[in-house]
Amino acid sequence: MMGNLTPFLVQWGLTSLSLWVASYIFSGLRFADVGSLIIAALLLGFANAIVKPLLIVFTLPLTVLTMGLFLLVINALVLMLVSTVVSGFTISSFWTAFFASIFISLFSLFVIKLIS
Repeated sequence: MMGNLTPFLVQWGLTSLSLWVASYIFSGLRFADVGSLIIAALLLGFANAIVKPLLIVFTLPLTVLTMGLFLLVINALVLMLVSTVVSGFTISSFWTAFFASIFISLFSLFVIKLIS
């Protein structure tokens, strides 16, 4: 049973770490406490698995027109969606979400490469 749960827990921990580091780099991204950070990481994982693919399908013409750059906007919107749902998680502006989502993606990629 635990073997099936391990990848999920590792990804959740990595997302939590990425959000935590991002909150120190971007002054407009804040967590009230550790609980809001952990819940935000969990919901961000679910949003990336469920909401993000739907947004990509619905905005496919725009994504093709911008040669994929609109995916960065989708990432920011998903992060902002999570901040509206999680009490204690605030993002000051779209641009904070935009650059923080890029950082979170790159930081996660770096850590995955580091540990594998």
